[in-house]
Amino acid sequence: MSWSAVVLVLISAGMHAGWNLFGKRQRTTAGFFLIACLPGVLYQAVVALFLWPELRSVPARVHVLNAATGFFQALYFVGLAGAYRHGEMSRAYPLARATPVVFVFLVSLAIGNSQGLGPLLAAGMALLVPGCFLLPMRRFSELRLRDYAHPWCLFALLAALGTTGYSILDDQALRLLRETGPGNPGLSPQTAAAVFLGLEFTATAAWLGVFVAAASLFSKGFAARTFDVPRGKAALTGVFIMATYLLVLIAMAFAENISYIVAFRQVSIPLGALLGILVLKEPHSAPKIVGVALAFAGLVLVKLA
Repeated sequence: MSWSAVVLVLISAGMHAGWNLFGKRQRTTAGFFLIACLPGVLYQAVVALFLWPELRSVPARVHVLNAATGFFQALYFVGLAGAYRHGEMSRAYPLARATPVVFVFLVSLAIGNSQGLGPLLAAGMALLVPGCFLLPMRRFSELRLRDYAHPWCLFALLAALGTTGYSILDDQALRLLRETGPGNPGLSPQTAAAVFLGLEFTATAAWLGVFVAAASLFSKGFAARTFDVPRGKAALTGVFIMATYLLVLIAMAFAENISYIVAFRQVSIPLGALLGILVLKEPHSAPKIVGVALAFAGLVLVKLA
């Protein structure tokens, strides 16, 4: 993993923890994140205006992958909103961010994408994941499966599933956009990321709209409740989400395997836990401190892999 990717991912990680703190302080719902996606839809219109030839050259398979990644991105936002409504940021954020490292690693192995997956990377994740699972714990004696049978935990795992899905699909879509062939020069990493970002946010907004509409059929007044949020702040959150993820999409071009990107992005975990403790005044504990140490040790091994 090049230093260019490291710098981009570190900046993105700091911004990610920041917008999660901002979102946690608001009353996040599916409607909140739907509004947050609207700047991305506007951005897509700008892309269509200035990059129309590049947009027209997008292969049909990329549009299929984009529809799928929009679903998983929407799933991530729904899970994150639920986790923050029911739990603390310093508990839900680490769990939602840690689990995808294992998921993506296992999926990469299952589909035969083992390039660059060496023992150092495996050892790094072996430290990183337990460290992240320790961060939410108040006491070491609470490290039991039944302690995770809470709504915030289930929603956090739903968010993790969404992260896994869109990370894998984004990588495939961007590779197709950059792919060269007869009569197809391919797009540069920056242009590919700029084009795909708008497509993804538009698809995510569409799927969130479907989720809200479907939920409204079974819950009277659901739509009114989910959109009862500070809309200006939701839109501002969306701008930061776009900037954060644009950096990740560009960084994917500088890594051999997306497991590196997903793993190294987890530096946001101790940042997010720290913000929860210092800014939101959430309780801290010895497991959280040990978890931070293990997470950083794991990240060092990932960088050395």
